[in-house]
Amino acid sequence: MAMTLRLTADEDRALVLLASAWGCSKQEAVRRSVVTAAARLIDDATVATLARSHSEHYAATESRIRQARGNEGV
Repeated sequence: MAMTLRLTADEDRALVLLASAWGCSKQEAVRRSVVTAAARLIDDATVATLARSHSEHYAATESRIRQARGNEGV
């Protein structure tokens, strides 16, 4: 699908640097950036979901350990 991307001069310089670092065209750098950003968001969301699902379990475990120690070393 075709698309026009309008960039400021600073954004274009950043894209040129990115394409140069990756050794590819600006068009390919934009495509890679989109895929990379999407993957990172999905990974971040997955990690956040896993952390939320396990945090209560670990908090309860920590509480039991503290009680078993009689609050020493806290």
